[in-house]
Amino acid sequence: MSLILLTHAEQLAAHLRSEMSRGRWCHVLPGIQRLSIELGVNHNTVEAALRLLEEEGMVTSQGHGLPRRVCASALTGEKRSLRVKILLYEAVDRFLPDRVELLARLQEAGHAADFAPKSLQDLGMRVERVARFVEKHPADAWVVCSASQEILRWFSTGPVPAIAMYGRFTGLPIAAASPRKIPAMVTSVRKLEALGHRRIVMLSREERRKPEPALFERAYLDELAELGVPTGPYNLPDWKETPDGLRACLETLFRHTPPTALILGETTFFMALQQYLSRRGILVPDHLSVICLDPDPAFAWCNPAIAHIDWDFRPLVQRILSWADHIAHGREDRKQTLLLAKLIEGGTIGPVA
Repeated sequence: MSLILLTHAEQLAAHLRSEMSRGRWCHVLPGIQRLSIELGVNHNTVEAALRLLEEEGMVTSQGHGLPRRVCASALTGEKRSLRVKILLYEAVDRFLPDRVELLARLQEAGHAADFAPKSLQDLGMRVERVARFVEKHPADAWVVCSASQEILRWFSTGPVPAIAMYGRFTGLPIAAASPRKIPAMVTSVRKLEALGHRRIVMLSREERRKPEPALFERAYLDELAELGVPTGPYNLPDWKETPDGLRACLETLFRHTPPTALILGETTFFMALQQYLSRRGILVPDHLSVICLDPDPAFAWCNPAIAHIDWDFRPLVQRILSWADHIAHGREDRKQTLLLAKLIEGGTIGPVA
C-alpha cells in the first residue's frame, strides 16, 4: 500500500471542504486574511487551497479582493433551517397583513424567522448604519422591505443572501418580490386627465424621489408629459417626512394653485390627508380627487369607497418562501418576481369642480 502525502494546501482544502459540508460556511467563505488568522496558516497556503477548491467547483471567485462564494455542490443537499431576519421599513409595519403572513409562513416552514429589532427608518435609511446593524445581528438570510436603491445595492453585494420585498430593486442583482403597479398608475393618471384634471400631485417617500425619481415615479411624470401636462417639482414635491412636514407641504400646495387630484404613496399619507381636508372643508371627490397607491382593509368600510391600487400579496409571500427554500438547499436565487396590480376606482375620483 502506497502512502500519499498531502501538501499543506491540500490539507487545508480538505479541512475547508469538510467545514462547508457541515454547514459552517453556506454562502461565502471568509476572506484570505481572516482564514489565515483563524487557521494559523500563511496567506499563500490559503490562496493555494482556495484555488484547489475552485478547480473542484466547490467555490467560485467573485473578483479580486472579494471572498469566494460557496457552490451548491459543497453542501450536503439537505435542507437547513435558516435564521431569517425581516428588516421592516417602519416598526409599525409588523402589523401589516402581508408581513404577518410572511413571518407565520416562514416559521411554519421550519425557519427561525423574526422581525429585526430596528427598522430602516430607525437606521435613517443609511447604508453605513444598516451595515453595522446587519453585522451585529447574524442571520442566514434577510428579507428587506421597501428599501432604497443604495440599501438594496449594498445587500446585493454582501455575503448573506437577501431578497427585496418591494423597494427600489430595479437593475440590481438581487432577488425581489413586488407588485407591478405602473400599469394601474398609468390608468389612474389617464382617467384623471380625461375628467379634466391638470393639476395632479403625487406624494411619495424621499428614497423614491432622490437622488432621482424611481421607476414608478418616473413613469408617472412621463405619463403626465405624454398627456400634455407640464411637469416639475409641483407634481412630485419634496417635503420633510414628518407629520408637521406633511402638513406644511399640503399648506403650500393648497395656498395658491391647489391640486385637483392627489395621488398618495401609502395609506399613512391618506389618513393624514383626510384630517387636513376635513379642517379645510375640502370635499372628496367634489373638490378634490384622491387615489391611494396601496390597499388597506379599512378602505372597505369607507363611503364612498377609496380609489386605490390593489394586489394579492399571497403570491409574493409564496415567492419569498420559495426563495428561502432555495437558499436553505444551497442554491443561489436572484429572480425578481412582479405581480400585476389593478386599479380599484372607488368613489373618490370625480370631474374637476
